[in-house]
Amino acid sequence: MGCLIHPSYFPNLAQFSIILNTENVVFEVYDNYQKQTYRNRAEIYGANGKLTLTVPVIYSQKNRQLYKDVKIANDGNWQQAHLKSLQSAYRMSPFFEFYIDDLMPLFKDRFEYILDLNLKCFEILSSCLQLDLSIQFTECFEKIPTKLKDFRHLINRNSGVFKFQPYTQVFTEKHGFIANLSILDLLFNEGPKTELYLNEQSPI
Repeated sequence: MGCLIHPSYFPNLAQFSIILNTENVVFEVYDNYQKQTYRNRAEIYGANGKLTLTVPVIYSQKNRQLYKDVKIANDGNWQQAHLKSLQSAYRMSPFFEFYIDDLMPLFKDRFEYILDLNLKCFEILSSCLQLDLSIQFTECFEKIPTKLKDFRHLINRNSGVFKFQPYTQVFTEKHGFIANLSILDLLFNEGPKTELYLNEQSPI
């Protein structure tokens, strides 16, 4: 059975593990946008512990919008700030220099919609991992999907459905292992072993 899941900004390990271990992947693009989710944020491991990177969006709770219609607030320098945060967090990791050039379009190109950014993000990450995935998109919203296993709840922070085995992180000695961060944390630290690690994880 295929999975129904949200595209997100630098997806976390739970989301990527599901994507890699499913026959076919369908991205939800017809849901209502909600604040405080991984739709526009990713969590990385900085020098002081968990650090959240948030893409600013133009959104009002009073006027509901579909996820696909929410625009990015590009009047600031969020891309430069995110890149600097990644450089500070991972420049000493084993594979940062190997992958960062591939990721640069996400910090240099202008994206109007958060969904477009997230889809490009997934495309580049899939290329980094040399994944050949067939992705489909919803054409309407189904509260209770009948033909797909629903993993849309993983877009919410602290969904807590996986138990992850520790791997070496840059600041492990300072703060210990932090689980379920952005795929970038695993990619920069484990490189080619990323897919193998994700395939060995399982829900609890």
